[in-house]
Amino acid sequence: MAFTVERSQLVAALHGMSNSGLSPGASGNVSVRTADGGMLISASGQSAGDIRPGDLVYIDSDGDLSKGQRKPSSEWRMHWQVYCDHPNAGGIVHCHSRYATVLACQRKAIPAFHYMVAIAGGDSIPCAEYAGYGTQALSDYVSAALQERRACLMANHGQIAYAADPLRALALAKDIEELAANYYLSLQGGKPIILSQTEMDDVLSRYAGYGNQD
Repeated sequence: MAFTVERSQLVAALHGMSNSGLSPGASGNVSVRTADGGMLISASGQSAGDIRPGDLVYIDSDGDLSKGQRKPSSEWRMHWQVYCDHPNAGGIVHCHSRYATVLACQRKAIPAFHYMVAIAGGDSIPCAEYAGYGTQALSDYVSAALQERRACLMANHGQIAYAADPLRALALAKDIEELAANYYLSLQGGKPIILSQTEMDDVLSRYAGYGNQD
């Protein structure tokens, strides 16, 4: 199947990830859910900035890889698990952005030090437990950390974000990296003040209609 629109979106997101410096070299991966319940994902070992539509790997609705394709990203199981468990996910970005990775290597979640933490869907950005890359255990830990969230850090690894499509997921990943940088830098000057649950509940209720132009 061609999936022309999905391929175009995915390539644009991969090039955007590369151009923004969110994930160096061949690290990081992006995927898109296809209309038939499968997904397209970036190939293994290829720099995001070099990927073209024909390089993308299709995995069908049963999680099977058709023959004659390139090898998919080693993290394809993680993307697949997120799509299975989170129906609102239409595109996923996983990257090793600098500050998110620094916090992830310290196994720190990002608390409500700034109201924009709510952009990930809750009052914090959690850090998923550690498991080896490409494993089912990592897939399970990440999917669990994304319950009631659209993004999380990954212990000793990086970050992952999902949205309605790959370009929106990329935008969210950029926001997560900015929040991670601000949180890390705020820790250098002491202990940042954390917003209360009441304050964050107010932000979350207002974010429910964020960006709605009606």
